[in-house]
Amino acid sequence: MIIAPSLLASDFARFGHEAARANRSGAEWLHLDIMDGHFVPNISFGPQVVKIVRPHFKRFLDVHLMCSRPEILLEPFCKAGADGITTHVELGAQVTPLLWKIRSLGKKVGLAINPPTHIAEIKPFLSKVDLVLIMTVNPGFGGQSFIEECVPKIQQVHAWRKKLGLNFRIEVDGGITDQTAAECARAGADTFVSGTALFSRRNLGQAVRRMRHLTTEAAPESQV
Repeated sequence: MIIAPSLLASDFARFGHEAARANRSGAEWLHLDIMDGHFVPNISFGPQVVKIVRPHFKRFLDVHLMCSRPEILLEPFCKAGADGITTHVELGAQVTPLLWKIRSLGKKVGLAINPPTHIAEIKPFLSKVDLVLIMTVNPGFGGQSFIEECVPKIQQVHAWRKKLGLNFRIEVDGGITDQTAAECARAGADTFVSGTALFSRRNLGQAVRRMRHLTTEAAPESQV
């Protein structure tokens, strides 16, 4: 199981400090939500923030582009230090060239899907990605409540992964607490993005260990 604290819920005045805190916590990944104010109704970070946190977090920087024109952002984020880049299936005809470009830049390839989008939209791309991100809130703002109706999507993607013999990770993001993380793990998720439930805790390391333990206990025996 991979636990990925989300920088969106950190103290914006101290990005370096917060990244270092995540690093000390033992979290495997640090998640960065990139929002352009167009694809989603909010604006968050640019490549400079990735560059700032890169020296402070020694493991995987997981960059999620919620942007209408991600093609102009891929190289800047890669140069800033991203290890993996996730874009959205809702971009339609742009998806295939985006996945190819991310791969050509030597980064892990992710593809996200929003709650209103039918899960079948992601199936044609499963063999081309390292990660499927199932959004469990409508993206744009942190602190939202988990959407229970997204759980069957996790189950479906988990079933496809097993049937097709693939090994991409199944990531969830949105309203992820200890309780909802365990629920997602039972459905087949193995990578958990959590903002408020982790960064709001004084002892981040303890919170990360607890979420990892609960998701490991909840996971099906066949889990990757």
